[in-house]
Parts: sequence; structure tokens; C-alpha cells
Amino acid sequence: MVLTEMPQHSEEEEERMAQILQILTVHAQLRASPSHPPGRVDENGPELLPRVAMLRLLTWVIGTGSPRLQVLASDTLTTLCASSSGKDGCAFAEQEEVDVLLCALQSPCASVRDTALRGLTELHMVLPAPDTDEKNGLNLLRRLWVVKFDKEEEIRKLAERLWSTMGLDLQPDLCSLLIDDVIYHEAAVRQAGAEALSHAVARYQRQAAEVMGRLMEIYQEKLYRPPPVLDALGRVISESPPDQWEARCGLALALNKLSQCLDSSQVKPLFQFFVPDALNDRNADVRKCMLDAALATLNAHGKENVNSLLPVFEEFLKNAPNDASYDAVRQSVVVLMGSLAKHLDKSDPKVKPIVAKLIAALSTPSQQVQESVASCLPPLVPAIKEDAGGMIQKLMQQLLESDKYAERKGAAYGLAGLVKGLGILSLKQQEMMAALTDAIQDKKNFRRREGALFAFEMLCTMLGKLFEPYVVHVLPHLLLCFGDGNQYVREAADDCAKAVMSNLSAHGVKLVLPSLLAALEEESWRTKAGSVELLGAMAYCAPKQLSSCLPNIVPKLTEVLTDSHVKVQKAGQQALRQIGSVIRNPEILAIAPVLLDALTDPSRKTQKCLQTLLDTKFVHFIDAPSLALIMPIVQRAFQDRSTDTRKMAAQIIGNMYSLTDQKDLAPYLPSVTPGLKASLLDPVPEVRTVSAKALGAMVKGMGESCFEDLLPWLMETLTYEQSSVDRSGAAQGLAEVMAGLGVEKLEKLMPEIVATASKVDIAPHVRDGYIMMFNYLPITFGDKFTPYVGPIIPCILKALADENEFVRDTALRAGQRVISMYAETAIALLLPQLEQGLFDDLWRIRFSSVQLLGDLLFHISGVTGKMTTETASEDDNFGTAQSNKAIITALGVDRRNRVLAGLYMGRSDTQLVVRQASLHVWKIVVSNTPRTLREILPTLFGLLLGFLASTCADKRTIAARTLGDLVRKLGEKILPEIIPILEEGLRSQKSDERQGVCIGLSEIMKSTSRDAVLYFSESLVPTARKALCDPLEEVREAAAKTFEQLHSTIGHQALEDILPFLLKQLDDDEVSEFALDGLKQVMAIKSRVVLPYLVPKLTTPPVNTRVLAFLSSVAGDALTRHLGVILPAVMLALKEKLGTPDEQLEMANCQAVILSVEDDIGHRIIIEDLLEATRSPEVGMRQAAAIILNIYCSRSKADYTCHLRSLVSGLIRLFNDSSSVVLEESWDALNAITKKLDAGNQLALIEELHKEIRLIGNESKGEHVPGFCLPKKGVTSILPVLREGVLTGSPEQKEEAAKALGLVIRLTSADALRPSVVSITGPLIRILGDRFSWNVKAALLETLSLLLAKVGIALKPFLPQLQTTFTKALQDSNRGVRLKAADALGKLISIHIKVDPLFTELLNGIRVMEDPGVRDTMLQALRFVIQGAGAKVDAVIRKNIVSLLLSMLGHDEDNTRISSAGCLGELCAFLTEEELSAVLQQCLLADVSGIDWMVRHGRSLALSVAVNVAPSRLCAGKYSSEVQDMILSNAVADRIPIAVSGVRGMGFLMKHHVETGGGQLPAKLSSLFIKCLQNPSSDIRLVAEKMIWWANKDPLPPLDPQAIKPILKALLDNTKDKNTVVRAYSDQAIVNLLKMRQGEEVFQALSKILDVASLEMLNECNRRSLKKLASQADSTEQVDDTILT
Repeated sequence: MVLTEMPQHSEEEEERMAQILQILTVHAQLRASPSHPPGRVDENGPELLPRVAMLRLLTWVIGTGSPRLQVLASDTLTTLCASSSGKDGCAFAEQEEVDVLLCALQSPCASVRDTALRGLTELHMVLPAPDTDEKNGLNLLRRLWVVKFDKEEEIRKLAERLWSTMGLDLQPDLCSLLIDDVIYHEAAVRQAGAEALSHAVARYQRQAAEVMGRLMEIYQEKLYRPPPVLDALGRVISESPPDQWEARCGLALALNKLSQCLDSSQVKPLFQFFVPDALNDRNADVRKCMLDAALATLNAHGKENVNSLLPVFEEFLKNAPNDASYDAVRQSVVVLMGSLAKHLDKSDPKVKPIVAKLIAALSTPSQQVQESVASCLPPLVPAIKEDAGGMIQKLMQQLLESDKYAERKGAAYGLAGLVKGLGILSLKQQEMMAALTDAIQDKKNFRRREGALFAFEMLCTMLGKLFEPYVVHVLPHLLLCFGDGNQYVREAADDCAKAVMSNLSAHGVKLVLPSLLAALEEESWRTKAGSVELLGAMAYCAPKQLSSCLPNIVPKLTEVLTDSHVKVQKAGQQALRQIGSVIRNPEILAIAPVLLDALTDPSRKTQKCLQTLLDTKFVHFIDAPSLALIMPIVQRAFQDRSTDTRKMAAQIIGNMYSLTDQKDLAPYLPSVTPGLKASLLDPVPEVRTVSAKALGAMVKGMGESCFEDLLPWLMETLTYEQSSVDRSGAAQGLAEVMAGLGVEKLEKLMPEIVATASKVDIAPHVRDGYIMMFNYLPITFGDKFTPYVGPIIPCILKALADENEFVRDTALRAGQRVISMYAETAIALLLPQLEQGLFDDLWRIRFSSVQLLGDLLFHISGVTGKMTTETASEDDNFGTAQSNKAIITALGVDRRNRVLAGLYMGRSDTQLVVRQASLHVWKIVVSNTPRTLREILPTLFGLLLGFLASTCADKRTIAARTLGDLVRKLGEKILPEIIPILEEGLRSQKSDERQGVCIGLSEIMKSTSRDAVLYFSESLVPTARKALCDPLEEVREAAAKTFEQLHSTIGHQALEDILPFLLKQLDDDEVSEFALDGLKQVMAIKSRVVLPYLVPKLTTPPVNTRVLAFLSSVAGDALTRHLGVILPAVMLALKEKLGTPDEQLEMANCQAVILSVEDDIGHRIIIEDLLEATRSPEVGMRQAAAIILNIYCSRSKADYTCHLRSLVSGLIRLFNDSSSVVLEESWDALNAITKKLDAGNQLALIEELHKEIRLIGNESKGEHVPGFCLPKKGVTSILPVLREGVLTGSPEQKEEAAKALGLVIRLTSADALRPSVVSITGPLIRILGDRFSWNVKAALLETLSLLLAKVGIALKPFLPQLQTTFTKALQDSNRGVRLKAADALGKLISIHIKVDPLFTELLNGIRVMEDPGVRDTMLQALRFVIQGAGAKVDAVIRKNIVSLLLSMLGHDEDNTRISSAGCLGELCAFLTEEELSAVLQQCLLADVSGIDWMVRHGRSLALSVAVNVAPSRLCAGKYSSEVQDMILSNAVADRIPIAVSGVRGMGFLMKHHVETGGGQLPAKLSSLFIKCLQNPSSDIRLVAEKMIWWANKDPLPPLDPQAIKPILKALLDNTKDKNTVVRAYSDQAIVNLLKMRQGEEVFQALSKILDVASLEMLNECNRRSLKKLASQADSTEQVDDTILT
């Protein structure tokens, strides 16, 4: 009900129906039990199935369902029929079931008929036979006889097979019965019935007349159609019944087929039936079939009956009414006359009129008539040869010019008929091809193009292969016509293409195909589309040609599907559909849409298509068109990423070879084989397996000759070096191919494979490939491979011992395969080798042997071995007494004991995988562990003693662990037996045995109680002592583990028993080295216990640093706890060895200790303790600490980043140390640190570094720091950090780094700086060129200035860059930057050789500069360069400078006036006498009356600076009095600025007189100073005090006390001044005037000559401030206010 009522449209519903069909299939597979009592129905058998209803339902589903459901329902129906076939367990089919199937044979659906036949084939044993069941048997006979002539070839073959199987024979009665099938309402039955009837009548000729008559009678019956029934008023009561034209068609078909069976007497009556009745049937289809029947009869009997038939036709044409209703008959009769005329003599006068009528009949709008006329014409042409030319011209005109479609089409038929009659040469003789070529190229008239195409179509159809030479010339025009703008032309092109392709020979295909494929590459989309359509038309080629061309066509069509032009894509899709339409295989036809979807959209539809193909059950051969659609999809699938897709493709290829014709598949081999080869090497095992089977199926189906290069390729890939996956795939493929080729191939190749696998001198990958064959060949050959098991076992065992793991793994799998498939053979051959493998030195071989042995034991004992054995206890067992008995029976007791002993030792193996595997096997095959152990103990102990003495370390360990395990399981009662044996072993000369004894002792103690160990301690302790001092390292190492176990068991007693002994042995030269290593081995294992015991003993003076160093390397984290004790001891030891020959050895020991520390806490302790020690007042201790600190920083691989600040701080502070050793070591340590720092850490350190440099600078009180002045080292230890800061730091870090660098330069000697000049200068210049903040630039300029002052000439290589940088900075927007640049230029000029360009540049800059601030700093720069190189400047430039400066002395801008004045004063020192005189007389000393105060101010400033810089030229000689007078005059000026500059000049004069006057001052100068000190203006008083302070600075000589006295009194008065600044500077002036920083001498001298009041004031002032000031350093303040700051 569900199946019949369910609407079939959604996928979900289809899936439900598929599931229902699967359920039905399962029920149809039910069979009755053989043991069931006869006569009773078995409920589990098929008897109770409603088989009739199921059959009806399934035939309905097959006829109406989707392709998938059709396939499933077909399968179900065949299975259901098999269930009632009468075989064992099956029911016997009832007649009703047979009737359903026989009825299905009349279905219009080929699938239903096909499936019904298959169902009947299943039932052949229970079908009724005509001789036993006449009625049903005859019905079966009739249905099978009809279906034998079905239009489907596959159905015909099935029917023939069933007919033969049942041994049926035709019966005479069947002829009359078959008439019912002729008139059946389904066309397929009518067609088959007509064919069946003709064959039956041919067999029984006597019935021909009767059958013929009956057919004519039935025709009349079926022709009659009662009129509708009318009422009295003429209204229709009931309509006429439907016209039975299908029955009449069937009758016509039967007459057509029977025409061969007629005798001469029956021909004329038949034609009297045809003319006029049958040929004038009211139905066109019937008329067509009747004309075909008449023509067939004429072809068969026309020649004999020409004289009797021709009058019939002539009479009809003569007497037939001239009525339209008779047109059809007349045309048919004309055709019949034409067909009959070919039997007349060509000279017969009747021929020409007949031909004329035929030509006239060509205009009939009936394709059948036109075709018939065309086929009639060729035989008649010889009779009208002279008129043929005219006929051709007339038909050509009609073809190309007529407006009527039928006339043009008929003309094409006529031309083709005439050409066929005249011969192929007539095409050229009558110039038809030229005319047709012109017509097809006529762009204006579509009828001409269409007519030409009609002609080509008919010529192809009529001439067939004769027209092939012209096809190549027609093709280009045909291609263009596919894209014609006129629809009729395109349709004609389609028809023409079909005709061309359907008539091509194999040679013709070869001619046409290249040009079509080449046209696909054209740029024109129309040409491409036309070519595609022609390729699609190739679907209509003959089957043979089709199979040869499709492999080339379909891939090209799939490429076209992605063309840029939509119409080309559509043409491609249509072409593929055309190919799909000629598929003859019903299963493929059902899924053709899915295939076409996959070709159209491969990325999304390929997987679904492949799955559909796999789900399809094929019962018919796959034809060439089907293959053409399937293979491109499969080829593409092999390139897909999806594993499932590639696997399905391989499965399809494998299945294909049993379903297709070999010759159809052959063209696809070259394209499919590469994909299959690639899949054979796929990483996924399933894909490889399926691909290998597919390859085997291909070779089996096609033969080895089709795959000449396959075996060589497989053999080559079998030994591919790069990938084991490739080798595995090749091995599997080769095994399947060999299986496909049969046992003979195995016998031929096997000796070579075994020989190669046995070789020892081949590469491992080659051996691996050949061993893989032993894994796959047993699967493919099964029992046939048994003779080769013996030869391959030695190869497998040899490979199990291979040094390459991949070879061993392969061999293991091969061994497991042999065991699983050929166990009995394997026991005798394999077991001895596996026993040996259990005790092999290589753990991998032990592992493989355990696995293989396990598989063998599982097989013998009858268990799978696949269950889990993971339980809480390792002694749980899963074995049974029965399995134990089976093993003993198969192996024997001795061998069983050896095998189990080996397995038990494997449980204690050094490798986890061996232990796990052994335990797994043991648990499964042993039923009781203690009992089994006791049984195998003698054998086991013998093996253990051998293992303890083995040279293999693993074996000794295994034996020791097994001993421990035995003690644990069997108790301590076996100790008295074991211990003496082990003691004896220690006295052995074999070191391996001694080592084994130690390992054994450890394991025994691990498994024994404390009391038992104490009981045997008298034996154990000496044993351990002796072993720890053994000459062999391996023995000492094993003894250390014994000690560890001893300590774990008996505690502190073990330390007291063993460690003092070892320390004592250190003094014995013979064994000290061994004892020391013994200690080291003990430390490595128990450092936390041993170290607290040893450290106090080793750090007590004299400190044993050698042992400490040795032990530290293995102490681990335990060392950190004792660093507080060890470090002072180590430093003390190093201090004592400094300067001695043992110094280097001691340093090496210290290094070993320090570098052994690995944890962070330990590193912190080292750094803090060592830095603390560097502050020790004791030089030796500082030296030792610095040396160790250097070792730590230089060689430690630890990350001490978090201690960076403390390390750098501590090391830099050592740069002022008095010890050269400390300086060198601290410098090296700091250098090591900075070298390891990355950029981030370097930048983070800059601020701390600057701070520390300031601190050591303060400590050195401005002097050079020794740590920066080390020869060949200098400042390179900190330079990387500062350089990184300057180059990559943030602006703040750049400034900080530049300042720090400047400070370093100040604190470093020139010699020490020189090696680093380039490293310092380059980055500074580079950064100055970038856009950074003013403070960064100022700091950088100041640093460069300091560097120039320190190592000027060393910077000469950078002179151009520096000058450019400084002059550019002079114009910076920031005043501070400009001032620093001016100062730097002043330093730079001293290393200049050619100074004039710089002077000129500055001079021009000052002249044109409008910004007063920039101009002022440029003037200052000019002053500084004059100061540095005034003597080198050219006279002309100097003159220009003087004139410029003089012009600016009265400038409105104060700073400009002051700067130019200072510059002029500075220049006075370098002027010639003449130039100086001119400047003084004309300007500086000139009369000031009437001039502007600003000019006077400028002159006074210039004069005071000139006195300061060139006192010898201005204060002595001819200018002295004038200079003094002008200065004094300026000092008393009204304007404060002028007075201030005058007082400064007085100070400069005072300094000159102090230096040259012998302690005396001119009276005028002295008295004016006193007045100035008493001036009401605080500014004047302050400047006077400053100048007195400045003029008497140390180390100038003191003035005479009498000269000091008046000035001192004025200063003392100022100490009471209201202005705090005045008061402060008066104190400073007194200190310098009295030379108090040099001593009390001048102070005492003045005390004697001062009056009481002044003396009291002096003493009070001295107490208050003078003493304190005298104890401090003097100020460095600048008094020249013409220098900008």
C-alpha cells in the first residue's frame, strides 16, 4: 500500500520506497529449513509470501518509478521469482504468478519486459509446458515466441536463452493466435507480433494464404466505425467509438513482414486490397505503413508480376476521381509504379512517363512519398539519361528558388536520386557542388542556404560512403550554418549534420574529426558552437564508428562547457544530450541525466554520479556511448582530493571490465591508467586496495598485452626509495595483477621475488618493497600460495632483524599474514627462529618476535588475542587449561618452557612496547602465573644467568628485573640461593657480568623487605663499595643504582657505610679517579641525600674544589641549597691560588661549580653573593669575586635578564677599583653581558647605565675613570648599549643615551677613546639628520662637541658630514640646538685645514638671515670659529667680517648687538696692527659724544671683550691709557647696560694687572671699583663683585694687602646688603681676593692692617660663610655676557 499510494516526487519519499523495496528483497530471500517436516509450511520460508500481489506491485514500480527504483524493484522481482523456483528451500510458483509475468511481457516499458523475462528464467523449472498443460503451455509458448522478436536486442537474447533452456518448439496453431498480438494496442507488442507472425508463417508456408485473408478481413472490421447515435432531433446520444487505427497499423506491419512468404498468385489480390482501399485509409500513419508494405511486396515480387500489376496501377490513375480525397492514393500509386518500373526494360516507352510522374510527385508534402520517389529514381535513370541534365537543372532551380518547403525538400530528394543513378561524377559534370556551395554562402536569401543544406543531407543519405570525399568540403559551410541567423537554416543544418554523421565510415570519421576538433580552438563563438553541434551529431554515427570517435569527442565537449560564451556552453550541453540519447544500455539510460550533470558541473556532481553508478545493478552490456559519458567522469574523479571519490572511481573501473566489450574500452586505457596508478599510490589504504583490485580486473579482462609498461612500472615503484606508501601500493597492485594473470605468472615471478628479498647487499627500501609482496600474495592467491610459504619464511625472519624499522614493520606484517593463513606450516619453520628472536640484543627484533609468537600461540590455542588484557593486576590470567594443553601438544614440553620463559623475561624488558606485548600474550595463553612459573623455573633461571653475563646492557637489565620480579612473586625464600651466585659474579673478570650483578642486586633489593636487606648487608655493602670503585664506568653506574636502592631500603646507614669509604679512596692515586666517578654516579642519583653529607667535609679548609666541581655537575637543584657555603669556600680557594701555577686549574674548578647551577634561585644567589664579595675591603677577595663573576657572565648559558640591573650596576662601580685584575675582569664581564643583550634589553638598560656612569664620575671627581681607560678596551664594553639607544631608542632614550655617551667621553682619556671614535660618531651624525625633538639634538650636539674637544684630529674623516650637520643645526628652530651647534663648530674648526669656506658661509648667512634668533647664534658660531681659527682666515674675508660686525654694533636687537660686539672683540686678537689700530681709533676708542647709546653700548661691549681676549695688545703699549680711560668712562655712564659693560672691562683690566702688576692696581681702577661697589644700582654692585671674584680666581697671584684693603672694606659693607645675591657674591669675591682656598696667609696679613670695625666684620663673615665657601670648589660661572646661553 505504501508503495502504490506514495507520490513519487521528493528525494525523501523515494528513499522510503527504496527502503521498502530492500525489505521486500530480504523477505524474498527467505528459505525453508531443510530439516522442516515435509507437508507442513515453514513460517520462515517463502510459502506464506503474497507473491502474486508482490509481482504485480513490482512490475508497476518498474514501469512507473525513477531509474533508481526501477533497478531496486528489478532486483527484488528476480529474487522473489527465485524464491518460488522449486529449488531447495523455495516454494513452487503458481500459474497466477506465471500469468503476471507473461502479462508483463506485453508492457510498453522495456525494463518491465526485461525483468519479467529474468523472472521467468528463474522459474524455468516450474513453468508449464505445451505437452503437459496445453492451455497455459501454449500461452507461454506464444508470449516467449513474440518476445523473441522484441525491438530490444538484450530482451531478444534473454528470450532466446529461455526458449533454449526450456527446449521449446514452434507449433502450427500459433500462427492464428499471433494475429491478436499484431493488432495489440501497444506498439512494441504489435511490432514484435508482426515479426513473430512472419517467422511463424515462413515456417508453416501452407498457412500463408489463410493468414493473409484473415488479416484483410480484420482490416475491414477495424476500418468500420459506427456513426454516432442520434436522437429524433439529431442530437448525439453516444459518440462514435475511437478509431482503431493502431490495429490497422499492426496489420500493415504484418503484411509488410509477410510479403516475403507470398506466392505469385497472392500478389495481385493483395495489391487490389492496397489500391485503392488500404492506401486511402483515413489515418495517415496507417497509409504510411500500408505504402511501406506495398513497396516491400513490390521489392520482393515486382519483377515476376510486373505485367499483371502495372495495368492495375494505370487503370486506377486513369479512372480515379479527380478529387482531393484520392490525392494520397494517387501519390502512393505513382510511387509504386516507379518502384515497379525499375523491372521494365530501359527502352520501354512507359518508363519516361513514369519518371515524369515521379518527378512531379516529389512536390507532395509527404516525406514518405519523397523518400520512396528518391529510392525509385536511381534504377530508372539509365532510361532517361539524355533528359537527366534538364531534370537536374529544373530540380536545382526548384531547390533554391521555390517558396514552398515541400517542393524544395522534394527537389533535394529528387536530385539525390538522380545523382545516385547517374553516378558520383555527375556532381562535377552537372556543376552541382559549385552551385550548391554558392547557394550555401548566399547571405541574402535564406531559402538558397536552406535548399543547399537539404541537398547535402539527401546526397549523404542516398549516396552514403560515396559522398564522403565531399563531406570535408561541406563541413566549413555546415559549421557556419549552425550559427545562422535564420531558424529554418539552423534546423536544416541540424538535419544535415545527422545525415552526414550517420553515413560516415571509419575512414570518414578520421577525415572529419581533426577539422572539427581544430574548430573548437577558433576565436569565433559561432564556429565553436557549430563544431560542437557537429560533434554532437556524431552520436548518429554507426555503432562501430561511434565507439572509435567518442573517446576523442566527449572530453572536448566537457571542456566546452566552461566556455566564456553562453551559446557555446549550451551547444556543448545539447551535444552531450545527443550522445546520451543514443545510449542502448537501459541502466545507463536511466541515469543519463545524472551522468550529464556530472559532466556539466564536475565539482559538485561527480561524487553523486559515482555513487549512483556503484548503486546501479547492471544486467546489460555497457555500450560505447555509455562509456563515453562514464569514462571522463571517472578520469576526473581520479584527480579529486576526496578519498571517497577516488575510491569509487577505482571500484567503477574494476567493475567495468566484466560489463563492456574489450574493444570499446581500449581507447580509454591511456587516459584511465595514469589515474589508476596514482590511486594505487594513494596515502589511504582503502583507495590502494580498491585500485589494486581494479588494476587486476583490468589486466584479467584486457590481457597483459594491453599493459606492456604496467609490470615494469610496478616493479620499479616496488623499490621506490622516497615513500613506503608507494611501495605498498605497488606491492598490492602487483599481487592483484599476478592473480589476474593466473598461477603461471606466480610460478614465473616468485623465484625472482624470493631471491631479491633474500639478498643482503640491496638497499633497505628495495628489500622492503619485495617483503611487502609476501603480505599481499597470500591474500590474492590463497591456498595456491602454500608451496611458497617455506621459501619466504627465511626472507621474513632475516628482514625482522633489519636495521631499518620500516623493513622490520613490513616483515612483521608479512609474518602475521603467513601465521594467520598457513599456521600449521609456520610452526615447524617459524617457531625456532622466533625463539631465538625473543633473546636478541635488538629490542625491535624481540618486539617483533613476541608479536609473531603471540599470533602463533593464539592460533594454536584457538583464541583471537584481540581482547583487552588491561587489568588492575599484571598477574591476572585469561588462559584456560584447554589452551595450555593445546600449546603443549603442538610444541612439546621443553619448547613450551623455553617459549614461556622467554615471554616471562619479556615482561621485564627495557622497552615498554616489548613489556606490554609480552604481558598481553602471557595473560592470554597462561592460565595460572605462579604455577606456570614453578614449572618453567629451571629453564628460566638458566636463561637469567646467561643474561646477567651478557655483553648487552639491555639483557643484563632484563635479567635483573626478572630476578626482582621472581623474588616478589616467589618470596624471599629464594634469596639464599640467589645472593651467593651474585657475589661470585662480582669477582668475575668480565665487566659485563659485574655490571649485571649490580643491576640484579638493585632489583632484588627493590623487591625485598628492609629486614632481609639488613640481614644480607654484610655481603651487600662491601659488594656496593667495590662496585663503585670498579675500573669500568658502566659497572660504577650500575653500582650507583644499587646504592640508591640500598639507601631507599635501609636509609642513612647506607651513607655511613659507603660515602666515607669513597672519600678515603680519593687519596689513593690508583683508584682515586674511579672513586671520584663513583661519587659522581651516586650524586647523579641521590644528590639531595648525598650532598648535605659531603658539602661540610669538602668545604672545610683546605677546600677540595676538584671534588666539588666533579660533584656539582650531577647535583642538579640540590646544589642551590648549599651555594651559601660553597661559594665563599670556592672564592677563598681561588684567592689563595691567585698568582700561583695552580691558578688556572682552580679557575676551571670554580667554573664547573658555577656553571652547574641551573635554577633561578641559584643564579640569584651567585650574582648577589659575588657582587657582595666585590665590595670586600680585601683586594684578593675582590679579585676572586671579579674573576668568578666574569666566568659566570661569559660562559653561563642561563638567562640572567632579571638580574641585569644589579649586575651592570655592580660591575660599573668596579671601574674605579685600584686593582688592575678587578678592572680587567669586571670590564670583561660587562662586555660579555652587553654582547648577549638583545635590542629590547639594551634599551631598557640605558637609564640605569647613565645613573651608574654619573656615580662613578662623581667618585672620580671629574678625573678619568680607570675602567674606561684600559688599553685596547676603552669604552667598548658599554658602547653597544649606548649606540643602540642612540640609533633605535625612543626620543627620551636617545637623549639619555647621548648624555651618557657625553659623560663617558668626559671620563675617558683620548687614547682610550680613539679606537671607538668611528662607532660613536657615525650613529650620532645619522640620528642628527633625522627629525627628532630639540632636546635629543641638543644632547647629541653636546656629545659631539665633547668628542671633538677630546679627540679632535681623530674625527677628521667625518669632517664634511660634521660641518654639514652643524651648519644645518645652526638654523634649527630651537635656540638650545643652535647654541650647541655653534659651540660644536668652534671645536670643529680646530681640525679644519681650509677654513675660509666656512667663514664665508657663516658671513653670508648672517647677512641674509632675517630671523634675529638664528642670526644671533650664527654670530656666536662665527665668534667660536674665530676663536679656533682666527689666525688662519684670509685677510679679505677678515676685512669683510670686521666691516659687517662694525655695522651691527648699534643694532636695535640687544642680542644681535651683544653677539656682534663679542665677535668683534674676539677678532681683535687676530687683527694685524694696522687693522687693530683702525678698529680702535675709528670705533672702539672714538669720541662718544653725540652718538646713539646703543652704538656706545656695542662699542663698550666689544672693547671689554677685546681686553679680555687680547690684554697684551690693548692694555700695554700705545693703547693702554686710552683703553683704560674709555673703560673707566664707560663704567660711569648713565645707561646701566653701558656701565655694566664698563665694569666688566674693569674686571678684565684688573685680571691683567693681577697677572702683570706685581700685586698693585692703578689707583683710578681701584677707586672706581670701590665706587661701583657702593653704587646705588644693585646690578652695578653685583657685576663689580663678580668681576673682582673672577679676576682673583685661583691660580692667579694675590694682590698686595694694601691694595686689597680698600676694596675689602667695600665688600664687607656689601655683606650686609639687602639684596641676597649681592650678599652672596660679596662672600665669593672676598674668598678669592684673600686666596682663602690656598690658605690663611693673606687673611692674616689683612687682619693686621684692618681697623677694628672692619676686622670684626671680617671675622664675623668668616665664621658665617667664608670658611664654608673656602672648603668648597670654586664656581665655574661665565662672566662674559656677550656669549649667549
